[in-house]
Amino acid sequence: MSIDREMQEILKVFFEESREGLDAMESGLLALDAGSDREAINTVFRAAHSIKGGAATFGFMEISRFTHSVETLLDEMRTGARVVGAEAVQLLLQSVDILRGMTAAAEAGQAIPLADAALLEAQLLRLLAGGDGGAAPAPAAAPAAVVARQAVGQGLRIDFEPDASLFLTCNDPLRIFRELEGLGPLAVAVRDDGLPALSEMDPTLCYLAWSLQVGPPAAESDVRELFEWVDANSTLRYEPLGVTAAPARPATPPAQSAAAPKQPGDAASIRVATEKVDALINLVGELVITNSMLSRFGEPGVAMDREALQRGLATLSRNTRELQESVLKIRMLPISFSFNRFPRLVHELSRTLGKKVELKLVGEQTELDKIVLEKIADPLVHLVRNSLDHGIELPGQRLAAGKSETGHLQLNAFHEGGNIIIEVSDDGAGLDRERIFAKALERGLVEPGARLTDEQICNLIFVAGFSTAETLSDVSGRGVGMDVVRRNILDLGGHVQVSSTQGQGSTIRIRLPLTLAILEGQVLRVGREIYVMSLLSIIETVQPQRCQVKTIAGTTEVFRHRDAYLPILRLHEAFGVEPDGLDPCAGLLVVVESDGRRAAILVDELLAQQQVVIKSLDANFRPVPGIAGATIHGDGSVALILDVPGLIARQVADTGSHASRAA
Repeated sequence: MSIDREMQEILKVFFEESREGLDAMESGLLALDAGSDREAINTVFRAAHSIKGGAATFGFMEISRFTHSVETLLDEMRTGARVVGAEAVQLLLQSVDILRGMTAAAEAGQAIPLADAALLEAQLLRLLAGGDGGAAPAPAAAPAAVVARQAVGQGLRIDFEPDASLFLTCNDPLRIFRELEGLGPLAVAVRDDGLPALSEMDPTLCYLAWSLQVGPPAAESDVRELFEWVDANSTLRYEPLGVTAAPARPATPPAQSAAAPKQPGDAASIRVATEKVDALINLVGELVITNSMLSRFGEPGVAMDREALQRGLATLSRNTRELQESVLKIRMLPISFSFNRFPRLVHELSRTLGKKVELKLVGEQTELDKIVLEKIADPLVHLVRNSLDHGIELPGQRLAAGKSETGHLQLNAFHEGGNIIIEVSDDGAGLDRERIFAKALERGLVEPGARLTDEQICNLIFVAGFSTAETLSDVSGRGVGMDVVRRNILDLGGHVQVSSTQGQGSTIRIRLPLTLAILEGQVLRVGREIYVMSLLSIIETVQPQRCQVKTIAGTTEVFRHRDAYLPILRLHEAFGVEPDGLDPCAGLLVVVESDGRRAAILVDELLAQQQVVIKSLDANFRPVPGIAGATIHGDGSVALILDVPGLIARQVADTGSHASRAA
């Protein structure tokens, strides 16, 4: 590997660790907002310290200098010189946002933005200069670390004896010396007494040491900062000018960022656990062995052993199935990748809205497909914002209703069957059904005198443009968002359901497939054609009685299913195929549901239920109305996968047009 490529790999690690460190800072600061925890402060400080040191090592001095002010404030908190206050925590959270932008620009090779950083740094410095803002009295003697930071620059002598491995850790002393020149007049003397003979020299090792002198206005704290990334494997002595030499400082390893949820730095890549890769390697080895066993039967002179061949094929089938499962697991990521954004979102929005909200995350390690995870992120943000704005009341309103002034919001994820369930619950005011129904009447979304169930009324909040908000806000109230939530979830092959009790709260339940690559399907036949339908869409399958099938306006067939009439959709008409027969009572009706609407699809026969691999028609052919994709059966034949939401929408539209013509 070339040096340039190796440096790029090391930089990639630095940016990845910086993202993890910033996540650790944000989580720790949000924990501080709930109460002063010394360990949480130390966690945030260590993360900031690592980011600052790493940025200085790789020459991102703008990031390092900005982080220095952040670290100073955190240092005062952890030493007890300053108590944790709401203003300080808010500034530190804003600093995390600034650092994210700076590191993202550095990673992209762009100019690091400095304007916002300068404004925020000025606020940090004003806060530092203003003391602890009315906090508890300062201790009689400030800790040594604080004194060192407050000391007026006076210049230093430095003895720098690095370990021989200095260059192997990608550290460059010349870069440190250039930065020292920015602090004050610099004099450098090299010591080469450790230099070996030329024939014994290893060009990757460092044999030199240096004696340096940097004059005023350089301060010891600033000088130590420049050396902190190399002090783990170096001997460093600092002597203030005009003062006797200080003893050698014991080496301390650079602080590592605290454990934090890892977020993918690149949308096109996934970090895969080693054990998942090992499982794949083992399965590939098993396939190689099975292939060798089966290939014997094709060699000349080898007698065909039917039982041995069947055993080999059974082993091949098992290994293939396990390999499929292992490959799918590689795409699976914990939902914490999405959930981790919400503590900060709830913190900021609750402050904006003047509400007190406690967020609880449950099932954060529940795994789902990376693509599903990415596409569900925005709908979840909409749901959380709506719960905060419309659901949870103001503290005074909650107290008047006999509740605690702090509202509770919970995000829960768990597996159920072959699906993942995500629930967003709050203990707020709940949905006002009367108000929703009145608004729907006003908008012409329901007919006067219509009798809707509670579930149907609740589902009106997903209609495009629907809103009961009396005033518009930056958070919500324009009627956009909830219809997008439903559409995005339907696009993922999922389903969304609302349950609410007025005065007690609401729960929005989302059901999603674990992966978009594999479909749990019902295979069915119409004439000589084979189709596949998602099991998620199927309510039940019935063979209708003559009395259950009616015709409306001479054109529209409906099926009486319990207390409702469902339109009948004939697949042979939709796709132009020849069925076994035209009488619905001689076939089967598959009752399906999508977007709160149901229909009965007429088919000739139900075949097996099986997992199928989805192939895109858009990529391999062209979009076909009513078809979501295709799959290939074991015999090589192609089966089309039905787009149930599209079929129902088209049937409802056709039914409406027939009714209007009949009128």
